[in-house]
Amino acid sequence: MTEHRSKVVPIGVPRRPSDPGKNEPRLMDRVRAALRTRHYSRATERVYVSWILRYIRFHGRRHPSHLHEADLSRYLTQLAVRRRVSASTQNQALGALLFLYREVLGHDVGWMDQLVRAKRPKRVPVVLTGS
Repeated sequence: MTEHRSKVVPIGVPRRPSDPGKNEPRLMDRVRAALRTRHYSRATERVYVSWILRYIRFHGRRHPSHLHEADLSRYLTQLAVRRRVSASTQNQALGALLFLYREVLGHDVGWMDQLVRAKRPKRVPVVLTGS
């Protein structure tokens, strides 16, 4: 009879390190740490992490440092056109991705300044008349 042993992975050891030669924290841990050191609220942390994860999943789980301007533009266009999210939601996603590239990855993202933020539609006030 053969003995069956399950593989034990020690706590705190990443299962799939990005580079086995380096002992770097994982991307989302770095995002959370950057948000906390800058004293962002927990609610903002949750929202930014959520948007960053959606962005990564949209691009087939590719690391954001391997993505380019066209990839970001395609994601934001998908939010606006296919998902039809509001202007404030689009801007929230853009803010999260700007934070990721500038503050976490340390990329020079001057091209991101050229991205146009979504504008809220102007609403005409409703005037009630007494009749």
